[in-house]
Amino acid sequence: MTAIFKREFRAYFSSPLGYLIIAAMAVFEGIFFVYMFSAGYAENEFVISSTLTVVMLAVPVLTMRLFSEERKQRTDQVLLTSPVSLWGIVAGKFFAALSVFAISYAPTLIFQIILTTKLETLNWLYYIGALFGVLLYGAALIAICMFISSLTESQVVAAVVSLVVSLVLYMIDSFAAMTNVKWIMTLAGHLSFMGRYQPFFAGIINFSSIIFFLSVAFLFVFLTVRVLDKKRWA
Repeated sequence: MTAIFKREFRAYFSSPLGYLIIAAMAVFEGIFFVYMFSAGYAENEFVISSTLTVVMLAVPVLTMRLFSEERKQRTDQVLLTSPVSLWGIVAGKFFAALSVFAISYAPTLIFQIILTTKLETLNWLYYIGALFGVLLYGAALIAICMFISSLTESQVVAAVVSLVVSLVLYMIDSFAAMTNVKWIMTLAGHLSFMGRYQPFFAGIINFSSIIFFLSVAFLFVFLTVRVLDKKRWA
C-alpha cells in the first residue's frame, strides 16, 4: 500500500492538478475568512463549513483520474498483476487523495493562529471539531467518487457523475423537503452528509456521524476492490 500511496501522491504534484486543487481551496478559504472576519464572525468553523460548497467541485476533480486514467492508458492490468493486494492498491489511492484533500485545509490553521492573536478567548474545540468533520465528510465523498472512477475509463465522465452525486448528497435534505413526504424526508435525514456534518460544526464530536462517514468510506472502498477483482478475472 505504501508504494501505491507514494506513487499516487507524487502523481498529484508531478502535474498541475494537486497544486490547482490546493490553490483553489486556499483562495476560497481566504475569501470566506476575510468575509466572515469583516462581518464580525470570529469563528474559523464558519470558514470550514462554507468550503463544503467548493468540496463538491474539488473532490470529483481530485478523484477522476484515480482509476479512469489507468484504464484509458491500459496500465490497469499491470497494476492488477502486481504483487500488491487489491486492498493495498485501493487504499493507497484513497489515502493519497485524502492527504491532498487534508493539505488543502492547511490555511485554516493559519487563520486560527491569526484569530488567536487577535482575540483574548478563542475556543479551539470548535475549530478542531469542524476540521475533523470536514475530513470525515471528504473521506466518505472521496471513496464514493473513487468508486465511480473505477467504473469508467473517461475522466470527464467520472468527474461529471461524481459532481452530480456530490450535489445530491449535499442537497438531499432540500430535495426531500420539496416532496413533503415524511418517509422520504426521514430517509434523507439519515443519508444527508450535511446533516451528519452539522454536529461537528457546533463543536460536538458525534459518534453516530463518525460511524456513518467511516462506514460509507469503507463500503465504497470495498466496492472499488470488488470492481477491480472482477476486472482481474475478466
